[in-house]
Amino acid sequence: MYHSTLNSQLLLKPHSMIRYSGQTRILVAVDCVIFGFDGNDLKILLIQRGFEPEAKKWSLMGGFIQPAENLDQAANRILKQLTGLEGVYLEQLHVFGEPFRDPLERTIGVAYFSLIDIHKYEKQLNDEYHAEWFLLNDFPKLIFDHEEMIETAKNHLRYKAALHPILFELLPEKFTIPQLQSLYEGIYGATFDKRNFSRKLLSTGLLIRQQDKHKENSKKGAFYYMLNENQYKEKFQAFLNFIPNPESLIF
Repeated sequence: MYHSTLNSQLLLKPHSMIRYSGQTRILVAVDCVIFGFDGNDLKILLIQRGFEPEAKKWSLMGGFIQPAENLDQAANRILKQLTGLEGVYLEQLHVFGEPFRDPLERTIGVAYFSLIDIHKYEKQLNDEYHAEWFLLNDFPKLIFDHEEMIETAKNHLRYKAALHPILFELLPEKFTIPQLQSLYEGIYGATFDKRNFSRKLLSTGLLIRQQDKHKENSKKGAFYYMLNENQYKEKFQAFLNFIPNPESLIF
């Protein structure tokens, strides 16, 4: 019965004019959670919203999907328009669909998240919408459910880091062990013993020590390391040894 009725509608109207009857139109928005690491601290990228409601208040990078684009295309377009960032890896995170999450209209929010080395992309960042990096544990109040989005992204990042050394996406090609420890401590909100962390890290055999040192924080300095690409895929499980209680992170 349904198919015969639909076929009769097709004969009466051009395909572009057919709509499902009795259904409410709902907007779909995309929001981007961008984590960045500057070598010392883990940060989150925010902008000041450019339109009502909540204009000028701090927000994730967000906008509405257009009729001729898919979700990934919308996420990349929105991120470039609002921050200038492009070529950034974005991963779809979660769909937020509480009926009144947006006070103006019923809007489904599709969140994406990304990890970047801040220094690698700092020249791309524009200030048209006052895009600004904030410490992950010290950012201003955000609009709608954007704080929930960040919390969901942070939990997902912890989960992924417990299964795979994804955090290297946030590091430059050469890095120090203290920098890597700061990154893990920022992600997990925990303090690791320096000697134990260094010992476990070096025991993985996945790092290659370089001849030069980073001397910004001390005269003695810390040796730079690089990831051993040849063993990276085969032995990445070795990084699980210093994740705090990884089984508690699975959800």
